[in-house]
Amino acid sequence: MKIKRHKKLKPLLPINSMSDIAFLLLIFIMLLSLINYRREIKIEYPEAEYQEVTQKDKNFELYISRTGDIYYKGNTVTIGSLEGCLVDVLAKNPDTMVHIKADKNTEYKNVDGVINILKLLQHRVVSLVVKETE
Repeated sequence: MKIKRHKKLKPLLPINSMSDIAFLLLIFIMLLSLINYRREIKIEYPEAEYQEVTQKDKNFELYISRTGDIYYKGNTVTIGSLEGCLVDVLAKNPDTMVHIKADKNTEYKNVDGVINILKLLQHRVVSLVVKETE
């Protein structure tokens, strides 16, 4: 009597489902990157010799363009609405650091308007952000 040997079957990997999983992971990563997206205004930073590095999270960041437009969270704001935003943020956390990022070619009167609001609110934790020198 002849006994037939069965061939061993090679393990089968479902390649189709792997591509689905990779595609879902790609979508997940893209969505997470959109959540953490910060809109920054393109400005030319002034230079300084002495620099102090501060924490990056939980700051109130203002951008002042060359033309004097003030931006907060990527949106243009007026001096009046800026004061309201500052009051709300400082009421929640009085230790919030205000970062003023002004273009190096903007006129000082544009920066002075923001500083005068901070004086009225008696907020003294302010940084003028400059470009790092090599």
